[in-house]
Amino acid sequence: MRAISNIISSSVISEPRFSAGGLSRTLEIRRVATARGLRLTVDPRDGAVRLSMPPRHSEAKARAWAESKRGWIEAALARLPVPAPIRPGGRLPFRGAALTLDWQPDAARRPLLEGQRLRVGGPLPGFARRVLDWARREALAQLEAETRALAAEAGVTVGRVAIGDPRGRWGSCSASGDIRYSWRLILAPPFVLSATVAHEVAHRLHMDHSPAFKAAERRLAGDPGPARAWLRAHGASLHWIGREPEPDTLV
Repeated sequence: MRAISNIISSSVISEPRFSAGGLSRTLEIRRVATARGLRLTVDPRDGAVRLSMPPRHSEAKARAWAESKRGWIEAALARLPVPAPIRPGGRLPFRGAALTLDWQPDAARRPLLEGQRLRVGGPLPGFARRVLDWARREALAQLEAETRALAAEAGVTVGRVAIGDPRGRWGSCSASGDIRYSWRLILAPPFVLSATVAHEVAHRLHMDHSPAFKAAERRLAGDPGPARAWLRAHGASLHWIGREPEPDTLV
């Protein structure tokens, strides 16, 4: 998903509020230079409710229109993934499996993977941060290794391989050859991560999405369809891993 471009201004309206599924959201209004009409979205990654409109459209009318869509908005909020906080005894998706988070206060602070258990020591404050930092390190190591191996196979060079936590894309490749990924790919099955790597390495051959690019992508990793289907179905939920329930939903 790409972010809305050509945003002239953006403001958050404190009222009305839309609530469902344990979430409560205000309305974010964006004036967009290229907008031809009103467009309402609920971001599956964080539940943000956004209304885009043409530069000269009446804000009052836009807000009234959004209010008329309250039922749709709250139904969309109710369908969002459930927050998955990182807590002792919980589970963490990892390379297509689920790790049990085993907190042992007297163990080393640096997490240690033992089969399907991730042993984590140190004080309880900072437990989630240590787990997520470990997952990011694992993601970078895996993504860099696969990227450089596949690039060598394709006969291309890559620059710096890095990770981040972008909202709009799982990977990106610059014209200079630097490749950046979402660290959350390590939480997905391996075929999803590998297909994303192939997509970005293929951009070292073709900086577009032409038939030639698609052919190169398939040569490197086969049919990307299953990985794309998995991300469409489950990708949003990866952004909710590590997110705490909102205060008024805590029990």
